[in-house]
Amino acid sequence: MSYSIRRLGPEDLEAYRALRLEALTNHPEAFLTSAEGFAQRSDDEIRQMLENLAVFGAETADGELVGMNAFVRNDGLKERHRGWMVQVYVAPDHRGTGLSKALCEHLIEYARRHVLQVHLGVWAENVTAIKLYERLGFSVYGTEPRYLFVNGRFIDEHMMVRFLDRDAVQQQGTLESNSNV
Repeated sequence: MSYSIRRLGPEDLEAYRALRLEALTNHPEAFLTSAEGFAQRSDDEIRQMLENLAVFGAETADGELVGMNAFVRNDGLKERHRGWMVQVYVAPDHRGTGLSKALCEHLIEYARRHVLQVHLGVWAENVTAIKLYERLGFSVYGTEPRYLFVNGRFIDEHMMVRFLDRDAVQQQGTLESNSNV
């Protein structure tokens, strides 16, 4: 199956709302936002979020939104070099197709123009996601114990980072250019 990935905008409000609510309902352990809290957000609040965040969506050939993630950059002068990958979700029927990897790579390429490093948080028991992020160059730098309390149990969260300015391709270029000095 083929997909296209693009940045979502206010015109995508209904499709985004439906997929985000599906993610929050089916995987409450994976997200800080609750399905109940998100369901209460007004269309204006969601439109504002779609304008302020860089939200990327993956669509099937017939235009169905089946995956998403979002990028947010830290605002403070001393932390503008950092950004976050958030809201990562792919509908169950499209998992295992490479779509999650493609969405993450798309976001990383976008982030490369804005920050030096991308952070994310992932449920410590989500081995599949952790392995994907590691293949994409992220590494765990800490674990926040009891990050969430969901359905009567505590959820630990791994914090991961990828240093875009240390990527192998960039390092290779730096090493080659320095060897000519």
